[in-house]
Amino acid sequence: MKFDRKELSNIQLLDLYKRLLKPRLIEEKMLILLRQGKVSKWFSGIGQEAISVGITAALDKDEYILPMHRNLGVFTGRDIPLHRLFSQWQGKKSGFTKGRDRSFHFGTQEFKIIGMISHLGPQMGVADGIALANKLKQNGKVTAVFTGEGATSEGDFHEALNIAAVWELPVLFVIENNGYGLSTPTNEQYRCENLADKGVGYGMESHIIDGNNILEVYLKVAELKASMLVNPRPVLLEFKTFRMRGHEEASGTKYVPQELMDMWAIKDPIANYREYLMNVGVLSEEMDAEFKANIKAEIDEHWAITVAEPECEAHLEEELQDVYEPYDFEAFPPGDQKENIRVIDAISSALRQSMERHENLVIMGQDIAEYGGAFKITDGFVAQFGKDRVRNTPICESAVVSAANGLSINGHKAVVEMQFADFVSTGFNPIVNLLAKQHYRWGEKSDVVVRMPCGGGTQAGPFHSQTNEAWFTKTPGLKVVYPAFPYDAKGLLNTAINDPNPVMYFEHKQLYRSVYQDVPTAYYTIPFGKAALLKEGTQVTVISFGAGVHWALETLDKHQDISADLIDLRTLQPLDTEAIFTSVKKTGKVVILQEDTLFGGVASDISAMITENCFEYLDAPVRRVGSLETAIPFVKALEDQYLPKARFETVLLDLIQY
Repeated sequence: MKFDRKELSNIQLLDLYKRLLKPRLIEEKMLILLRQGKVSKWFSGIGQEAISVGITAALDKDEYILPMHRNLGVFTGRDIPLHRLFSQWQGKKSGFTKGRDRSFHFGTQEFKIIGMISHLGPQMGVADGIALANKLKQNGKVTAVFTGEGATSEGDFHEALNIAAVWELPVLFVIENNGYGLSTPTNEQYRCENLADKGVGYGMESHIIDGNNILEVYLKVAELKASMLVNPRPVLLEFKTFRMRGHEEASGTKYVPQELMDMWAIKDPIANYREYLMNVGVLSEEMDAEFKANIKAEIDEHWAITVAEPECEAHLEEELQDVYEPYDFEAFPPGDQKENIRVIDAISSALRQSMERHENLVIMGQDIAEYGGAFKITDGFVAQFGKDRVRNTPICESAVVSAANGLSINGHKAVVEMQFADFVSTGFNPIVNLLAKQHYRWGEKSDVVVRMPCGGGTQAGPFHSQTNEAWFTKTPGLKVVYPAFPYDAKGLLNTAINDPNPVMYFEHKQLYRSVYQDVPTAYYTIPFGKAALLKEGTQVTVISFGAGVHWALETLDKHQDISADLIDLRTLQPLDTEAIFTSVKKTGKVVILQEDTLFGGVASDISAMITENCFEYLDAPVRRVGSLETAIPFVKALEDQYLPKARFETVLLDLIQY
């Protein structure tokens, strides 16, 4: 192995050596503890240390790094106290996740490290968002994100590279090509000669680097970092290296040919660098022994701290409180001046006034810039706020949602428009696994609103008409908002943007231009978790949201003799159970109307809650009304049959007669 120190001083050479030694010696300690049954699981990075160490050493400490589970050198390179790392691995409270996650599945703003989730690919998009925030701040900072050769097959990888290229984001995409994805060799994972070749298709600069040569890694990354300050751009780096141990220790390495193991053992990054330092007279045996002794003493000292720490205890209140970032609702009362506008106008007004109020707010979506979006909600926004803050995106929902999360991590707010709520399926993973879990896992907010144009009644067929709120009400950590009127649409969207938690904001397309209301022209907010009582009566409680509210109003207007409470839920998570239970206890009968198909929908949970909490007050079975158990069809006759509007009237009349 050839080393070229260039202009590096002896002190710098020795610093890199000590940085290499530390993760290796920690791993050796962990492997002993694993065999002793004192550590439950370990993902080894032995043989790959030069990549983590070299990149971390080349970047500033306030530049974000997004490592994976073999990148211990990133964490030690940022000088995280070892006992905190050990406590994290052991599931103790002084770690970074309070025992809620293990390994390196965590982030820390203090050390500017954002760990991966097991789905691997989404962190590439998160890096895009962090880098976008840096670009908007014009701070000259670079973001580095790691992935393995296996995850380069994921769609998130390609989406993230494309976004970074189109937006010219200062991201170092780091591929650790270590030969195997668990047990699958590279020749079964891709057909291009080098993974660096994938950068060509995205118009991206790429390089192949010897991942076992610490000087080559450090110097090349330092050179790129300096050039990216002058010319911000993404760069794809493929590091050729090898994993000398199993995917995890339990999996072993029997699937690896011995000659391959022997070949890479000769290329050990630490042994070769040590030999080089010895040969050039920078390192002596005595110095080497002293370095190792000091690091081992530090490891033992900090391991003792972790061992002495009590085991994690469960506290119910703390667990429930940490699902969401704390948020004290700030009430902005509506002014006296009003205008008669539609739902679509109210949403546009909320976005515009929120953009004016929050200078760090960025809106992203397909065709939302000059075109104004598929429904023209952001028409004129580019002229007022510029394309930096009103951003057209490629068609890649997953990476866009992940980038929104990265923006939040780096101090921005983000609104993502799904062109249609149906398309959120291609962005589902980062919503339910990144946004929803982030605060619970490591205490970091996800300040993202996902706008969801949804619903039937417009003969748009199976892929543009779904109302899929139940996909998200099931997931702890998300808030779900679903207004039915212009006044609520504006006030609730303003609140959603203020709230630092991820919010799924549903907008029914059929209501966009058909429902008018007098709405305050000034900025105002409406609290989550407060239903609206639209009608008051004594015979029956009708509960609905979205378009269902208007179907219920039409039906009740048709049957003036029915005395009903009509509850518009407005928000589904949090849910106003107090309003529901109070009404049911008064009327004794209840029907829940939703547009979604019936099985597994929101109505089912509300029905169960009522049965559990109000059973003795009921004078009839709880009734649910929803759409047919089919995909939503295109032709009007079929769509009318599919939607529950007509069936609601029948169920309501039957219930009154019960």
